[in-house]
Amino acid sequence: MSHYLPLFPLNLVAFPEEKLNLHIFEPRYKQLVSDCWKGARRFGIPSYVTSKIEFGTEMEITEIFKTYQDGRMDIKTRGHTIFQVKEFSNPWPGKKYAAGQVTELESVWDYTSSKLALLELLDELYGQLDIDKEVEYHMDTPVFKLAHKVGLSKEQEYRLLQITRESKRVDFLVVHLKKLLPKLNRAAEIRNRIKMNGHFRQMDSLDF
Repeated sequence: MSHYLPLFPLNLVAFPEEKLNLHIFEPRYKQLVSDCWKGARRFGIPSYVTSKIEFGTEMEITEIFKTYQDGRMDIKTRGHTIFQVKEFSNPWPGKKYAAGQVTELESVWDYTSSKLALLELLDELYGQLDIDKEVEYHMDTPVFKLAHKVGLSKEQEYRLLQITRESKRVDFLVVHLKKLLPKLNRAAEIRNRIKMNGHFRQMDSLDF
């Protein structure tokens, strides 16, 4: 299903259901927020990660948190659906900001037995880093809710955004973590070796 949206390209990836706070200071985006607030309160964030305007997330303005005397604004937004940009016009006729025709990407929420493996890898990741997990996760937790918490690059997040099946998104994170965790183990080993340098160490004798 295609429709037109005001567009706010950013060098980031926003996911469905993500809460994103934005500071608005450019005149064109002040106008965009003002127009959206008066209307459907929806705009799109195409992820300008690969220097192209192709895929992004439709956002809803949930609150204009603060308005400054010079017109700058702090706004709260929430992600909805993922879209592909079919037509892009910058600026949109009669406006300062860009807009375009977008088509929603339908997501398939299928089951995969790999989800348990993903949760175990997440436990290992946070254990290795010795940090508290910021997101409570379980078998029903959507991958998009975890996407910013697993060390993906922006380019990897952008690839994840385009995957339309939940089972494939799970597989994507499993592959990523299986590559990442050995590197963390190696880094921890090197860190421990550096710490031991210059210290007296008790070594077990070897039997020959």
